[in-house]
Amino acid sequence: MTTKLKHGEILERIVRRNRMGISELSRKLNVSRRTIYNWFGQDQLNHEIIWQIGQSLGQNLAVSFPDVFAESRDDVTSRTENGVKLSADSNSVYFWMNKYIHLLEKYNSLLSVEDEECDADNAQKMPLKERIAEAFMYQ
Repeated sequence: MTTKLKHGEILERIVRRNRMGISELSRKLNVSRRTIYNWFGQDQLNHEIIWQIGQSLGQNLAVSFPDVFAESRDDVTSRTENGVKLSADSNSVYFWMNKYIHLLEKYNSLLSVEDEECDADNAQKMPLKERIAEAFMYQ
């Protein structure tokens, strides 16, 4: 008969095998060493604590804690299966990226020498400064 290990015991083995000491881990997590030792003695740990420790150690602890992170994986897959749409922020990023590219193209076309379109008289009548201001007017 096998006994199921406590979350704290599993976490303690992982932390002690890692080259980072408990003192350094406590500094990274902004908790006391005593708190970490208390976590080592607990039967169940919050998935957020396990995730933060994994991030600090540079490891994915979902493999060591399949019962804790199985719920999280199910939540993620159900959200992606339901077709969660992209947020408005990502759409606005593309809008501004396209706007920026468009403005860069306009600017580059102003800087390029176009002999056939602009002769010397037109260049004297309308200096580059005015052409730039005219090109960047909001459309």
